[in-house]
Amino acid sequence: MADIFAAEKRSWLMARVRQHDTTPERLVRKLLHGRGFRFTIKGPKNRSLPGRPDIVLPKYKAVVFVHGCFWHGHSHCALFRIPQNRREWWKNKFEGNRSRDRRVAKQLRRLGWKVITIWQCELRDRRQSVATDRLVHELKRAAEDRSRLHCAAHS
Repeated sequence: MADIFAAEKRSWLMARVRQHDTTPERLVRKLLHGRGFRFTIKGPKNRSLPGRPDIVLPKYKAVVFVHGCFWHGHSHCALFRIPQNRREWWKNKFEGNRSRDRRVAKQLRRLGWKVITIWQCELRDRRQSVATDRLVHELKRAAEDRSRLHCAAHS
């Protein structure tokens, strides 16, 4: 199926897709803040860490990436499908995004950061509380891990 927009119009529309402060990001921040977690979203750590995480929780040495299912190619997700036009180009685009996500997560883990990924689809309806509980659980585990490391270093 052909695109219903001319190339210039499609380019104009795509340029307006938000990269930061998306609805899923704002929702995750609201959920975290409501549970008492404090974080940065535009601080120096957000800018200096690999991949520029969406949310940095320095106290927990944890970062959160809020991934859009379409742009990050969330496998087996109803919100992700490869467009019919220029399929090869899109396949390469999504594989490049996935590859970058894996590389960035690996770099962050090597630097001692806990990496948590929340997918857009996890924030829909009934799944939202499960995603929030998972996020809180992961952050508590990160805090426990840091505490153990801190105690072992001072022993």
